[in-house]
Amino acid sequence: MTGVRLDRIVTRGGDSGQTSLGDGTRVSKACPRIEAMGTVDELNALLGLLDCSLRSEESIRDLSSDIRKIQSCLFDLGADLCIPDKERPQSLTVKAISWLEERIEDMRLQQPALKSFILPGGSLVSAHAHMARTVARRAERRIVILEHGPQEGLRFLNRLSDYFFVLARHANAHGADDILWQPGQWQ
Repeated sequence: MTGVRLDRIVTRGGDSGQTSLGDGTRVSKACPRIEAMGTVDELNALLGLLDCSLRSEESIRDLSSDIRKIQSCLFDLGADLCIPDKERPQSLTVKAISWLEERIEDMRLQQPALKSFILPGGSLVSAHAHMARTVARRAERRIVILEHGPQEGLRFLNRLSDYFFVLARHANAHGADDILWQPGQWQ
């Protein structure tokens, strides 16, 4: 456990449209780094919804521990984004990325190969996973824009969107309940 302590929530420090980075630097709330941090935070909040929907499904409830681990990793990524020192060791490492790749493969092996694109949905868990996938991709794009963005964090987000895609299929009875794209509906 880290020594985080929040005695005050209302500080009024951001009332003028600026905020502080972890190193004390004041920046506009519209700067790309704050946008990246906010998108990672949005993804983390969305994972709270995904976790709630996962825990309501008996057959996939065990994946809740994955989501909690990912949420902690996203907090680590937020910390890396908050201190823009390219010399600072990154919190996310190859170990976190390897873990995600293993989890992806574990679920993928239970699914038939795709023969069509799939539409988001099928079940509530799957819909939440697809939403998490799209926000992870947006967070990835926001970090790419940064001059000194955390590279392992970038790789983690890239794998994370794949994880959510495979999780969405897993939640749809390993792909059996996926909704297939029907091209040319209006022709």
